[in-house]
Parts: sequence; structure tokens; C-alpha cells
Amino acid sequence: MISKIRQGLAAIGRFLRVPTLGRTVVGMLTLALALLLIVNAATFVMILRTADFNDEVERGNEIRVTAKDVLARLVDAETGQRGFLLVGRGDYLTIHGEAIRELPVLFDELERLAAGDAVLMSHVERIRDFSQQRLVVMERSIALAQAGRGGEAVNIVRGGQGKEAMDAMRAEIAAIDQIVMERLSSRTQQSELAAKLTMGINALAGVLVLLLAAISVWLVRRYIADVQAASYELDRVNAGLEEEVRNRTGALTRANEEIQRFAYIVSHDLRAPLVNVMGYTSELEQAGKVIDRQIIRMESEAPDLIERDAVLAVREDMPEAVGFIRASTEKMDRLINAILKLSREGRRNLAPELLDVTAMVGKIADSVRHQTEAADAEIVVEPLPTIESDRLSMEQILGNLIDNAVKYLEPSRPGRIVIEGHEVPGGWVVYRVVDNGRGISERDHERIFELFRRSGRQDRSGEGVGLAFVRNSVRRLGGTIDLESELGKGSTFHLKFPKRLILSEAGDLT
Repeated sequence: MISKIRQGLAAIGRFLRVPTLGRTVVGMLTLALALLLIVNAATFVMILRTADFNDEVERGNEIRVTAKDVLARLVDAETGQRGFLLVGRGDYLTIHGEAIRELPVLFDELERLAAGDAVLMSHVERIRDFSQQRLVVMERSIALAQAGRGGEAVNIVRGGQGKEAMDAMRAEIAAIDQIVMERLSSRTQQSELAAKLTMGINALAGVLVLLLAAISVWLVRRYIADVQAASYELDRVNAGLEEEVRNRTGALTRANEEIQRFAYIVSHDLRAPLVNVMGYTSELEQAGKVIDRQIIRMESEAPDLIERDAVLAVREDMPEAVGFIRASTEKMDRLINAILKLSREGRRNLAPELLDVTAMVGKIADSVRHQTEAADAEIVVEPLPTIESDRLSMEQILGNLIDNAVKYLEPSRPGRIVIEGHEVPGGWVVYRVVDNGRGISERDHERIFELFRRSGRQDRSGEGVGLAFVRNSVRRLGGTIDLESELGKGSTFHLKFPKRLILSEAGDLT
């Protein structure tokens, strides 16, 4: 998990370091997103300020209304008082009492609305004090009137104490109105300024976003134009390259065909003198036998005429020389046959078909079972993926590798040869021939694929042609062959083929 995070951070770092169109566009989109976030933040702040302003407006209006309600209740109480003093009817006292009973509730609401505001609270407290003074004057006059002392009660009203308290209350209420209105005016100006600022930010951000979008579009269009120009140039270069490849491929094909014809002709021409050498060797051998018979006759009739060196030359030197000549010609004949085999394989047309490789390898393993049983060895054929390729070439490739694995088993341990395979992404198939035989020295890993080259102890028959033939056949099928081996531990041949053979891509080169 940590490694994946590091890989992701490394990829991001490379993306940020390398100047590309993608990085530029991402940078502009990031800047546009940042501008939008700033606009959203400014709008959000403006909304909060507007909400606070609305709350303050609502509270100020409630304070003003409540303060006027207090004044109205005192006016009602005063009206009831004066009506009672003038007429003496009790229903005026009812009006007076109802107004007085509502005053505590109104004062509690007024204090609640002014809570936390020292300026307004001081005016509210003074209104309460003046209200108490006015109520005291009213209650005293009513009490005198009820006691039958109406003249004294009227004199209290005429004294003006109540009027002074009411005028003071009105002044305090007016002061509250003025404070609230000044605050509302100041906040209105602030809100208007904030709104203008927000609109300016929105407009500026919009212009910048549009500018960034225009720049991004311009960059993308320029990039597309560059890509199209590069594509046209690439098409032009590819057209010339394809023509050059076709010409060179044709020349290479002709050269390869010429090499194959040359190999065939050389092999054919070499075979003619070789046949003569082999024929004359037989005649020389027969002549030696004739001479030997003559020597035998002379040994019985005239032994003094025979020299010892002549007898040794006829009976030992000549047969030995003839044997060497015969062995060399036979070896040369095998080499010529190998060259002819490679030449014919290069000229053979490939015929792709769907192959059951598991069954194919099973038959190859059965054909060498007598050898593996004699060597106390086993061949394990695991399920192998199918492939669409040339049957004869695949049989020769796998057959040669299995034959070699059997031939070079290590006698000191039970032999084990495993043929396994699987499909790999990209339309490829991999087969492996694994053995625990002698192994191959690292310095000979490439050498063994060369024609007439062999590795290790030369205690097995062979001319060093098999693996060269295998590599040539693998390449013709569009594949590759690789070797992993350690001397004394065994070898693994890796074969990689296209899942489906395309003849136009198959190679003909050795």
C-alpha cells in the first residue's frame, strides 16, 4: 500500500515537473476553481452579513414598537386616571388597570430585545424609571380621589409631575428611535458596500474564468493543430518509410532467396565431388585388397622380394587413411544434408492451423519413451495453450528441444523434463521446456544457437545443427527463443509465439 502511494506521489511529481499541455490546462482549471471558491466564500459572507442585518433590522423595529407600546399603555393608564378624576366613574379605572397590567410584560420584552446592548439598555432603564414615576403620581391622585379629596387629586395633576415624566419617556423613546435608525442607516451603507464588493468580485471572477476558458480553448486548439501538423508530417514520413521498408524488405527477401539458392547449389555442387571422393575411396579400398592378396601370394612364393614397409603401408597405413577419408566424407555428407535441410525449410510455405499443443507434445514424448525409460527419466506434459501456427514447424521445434533434453540428461540423478506454458497479454503464448540435465555454461548460451557449434563434452552424436534450426524456425513463426541454464543444474528454454500466426509477419531469415 505504501509503495503504491509513493508511486502515485512520484507520478504526480513528474506531472508537475514536466511542462505539458495537460499540466497547463490543469493549472488553469485549478485557478478557475480557486476563483469560484473565492466567489462562493464572498457570497456566503455576504449572505451571513445580510442575515445579520435582517435580524438587526427586525430587532430594532421590535424595540421601537415595544417602546411605543409602553408609551401607549401609559397614555391609556393616564386617560383612565383623568377620566376617573373628572367623572368619577369606575369603568375608567378598569381602563387604567388593564393598561398597568400590560406594562410589566412589555418592559420584560423591551429588556430582552435590548439585552447585550449597553446603549439601548440604559435608555430602557430610564424609560422604566420614568414610567414608575408616572405611575406613582397617577396612583396617588386616584387614591386621593377615591378618598373624596378630589381637589387635591386635581392639584397633583395640575402640578405637572406626570407630564414631566411622560415628556422624559417620549424623549428616551425618540432617542431609541434615533439610535436604531442611525444603526440601520450605517448597516445599510455597509451592506450596500459589501454587495457592490461582492458583485465586483463576482464580475472579476467571471471575467477571469472566461479569460482562462478562452486561453484553455486557445491552447487546446493550438495543441490540436500541432498534433494534426505532426500527424501529417508523421504520415508523410511513414509513407516514405513504408516505401523504403518495402524496398529494403524486397531486397532482403531477394538476397535471402539468393542465399538459399546459393546454399542449395553449393550443397549440390559439394555433393558431386564428395560422391567422387567416396567412390574413389571405395576403389582405393578395393585396390588395397588386391595388393594385399598379391602380397600374401608373394609371401608364400618369394618372401625375400617383399619389403616390410610395403606390407605395413598396405595392411595398416592404407586402411587407416581410407577409414579417415570415409569418416570425413560421411561427416561432410551430414553437414551438407543439414545445410540442405535449412535451405529447404526456408523455402517451405507455412500453413497456419489451430494446434492442440498438449496432444502434439504428448505424441513427441511417447516417441522417446523408450529412451526415457532406459535413462530412468520422466517427461511431464502440463496442459498447454492452443496456438494457430504451422504444425510441422512447431513439431520440429518442440521435438528438437525434447530430444536434446533427453540426450543430455545427467546420469547421476533421475531425469525430469517438464513442458509447460501459458498465455500472456498482447496475444502471445509462452512455452517452456525445463530439464534437470547437464546444463549449459553461461558463456555458451548464445553459442549453442550458431550453426555447427556445440557446448560441453562432445560425448553425444550430433553436428551442432539442431538448435540453429530451432531458432531459425522460431523466428519464421514470428517468435523468440531464450535460454536459462546453469552448468550441472539443468536448462530452461523459453519459447514465445504470437497466438495467431500472420504470414506477412513471419520471418524467413536465419
